[in-house]
Amino acid sequence: MRVPYLKMHGTGNLILVVDQRAENLPPPVTETIRKLGNQDTGPGFDQMMWIGPAGDDSSVASYRVFNADGSEVEQCGNGVRCVAKYLAGVDGTSEKFSLQSPAGPIAAHVYDNSLVAVSMGTPEFEPERVPFDAESVRDSYILNVAGDDIEVCVVSMGNPHTVTQVAEIATAAVSDLGPKIEHHQRFPELTNVGFMHIRDRQNIDLRVHERGVGETAACGTGACAAVVTGQRRGLLDKAVHVHLPGGQVVVSWHGGETTAWLTGNAELINEGMMDL
Repeated sequence: MRVPYLKMHGTGNLILVVDQRAENLPPPVTETIRKLGNQDTGPGFDQMMWIGPAGDDSSVASYRVFNADGSEVEQCGNGVRCVAKYLAGVDGTSEKFSLQSPAGPIAAHVYDNSLVAVSMGTPEFEPERVPFDAESVRDSYILNVAGDDIEVCVVSMGNPHTVTQVAEIATAAVSDLGPKIEHHQRFPELTNVGFMHIRDRQNIDLRVHERGVGETAACGTGACAAVVTGQRRGLLDKAVHVHLPGGQVVVSWHGGETTAWLTGNAELINEGMMDL
C-alpha cells in the first residue's frame, strides 16, 4: 500500500509526518518502521508522527509517536511542532488549537514566522511517575554507572528523562554514557539522557541521547527536561534559550503545577510516498 508522508524537521530533529485522519490505518509493524526510519531503506527519520482523528470536538487530531527503532513512545516535542505546523497549513486550522497525544492534551500556537509553541504538560518529579527506582523525590540523585557515581536529575515530560550537568558540551561523553544511562536498571522503561552545560541563567547548551534513537540534533522534551530540572535547583530563570546541535528552542516554565512551553521552528524538507 502506498501512503503519503511529509518529511520535516524541528531544530534539526528529523520528523516523518503521516496523516491518517481520513483512512485511519493502523501504524506499521515494528520491523517496517525500522526499515522506513533507515535512510538506506526508507525516507529516514528520528521520529514518525502518525496522525489520527480526534476523539472529541475539543481537539483537531490525535497522534502517536514512533522512534526509528520501531518503539512507540509517549511524546516528542519537536515532532508535535511539525504536526501543528502541518495541520495549520493543510487545513487552514486556526493558529491556536489542541491535539490529543499519548501523554495527554497538547495546546499549539502556530505563528506567522514559522515558529510554533506547544504546551508540554506539567513536569513529573515523583520517581514512580517517571518511572525511576528511588525511595523518595529529590532534586538530584547519585547514579552508579559502570563503577562511577554521576549526579543526575530525573523528570518525566510525558516520557522519562535524565539530565546531567557537564563542564564542556563539546567533550561530553554522550556516546559512552548515553546508552549506559538509557539502559540503567533503575529505569524500568529506559530513559532519554541530556548533557547540559549552563552558560548563564537564560542560556544552556544541550546534547541529548534519545531512548531508542541515539544522539539526535535536537530533542524537544529533552530541552524541557533540562530547563525544568535546572530551574528546580535554582540555576535557571523562568524562560531559557536552549542551544542544541540542530538549532535553538526556548523553554518557559513557572514552576509548581504549571505547564512547560516549548517554542521553536518546524520546517518542511520534502514530500513523498512510502510502501507499507
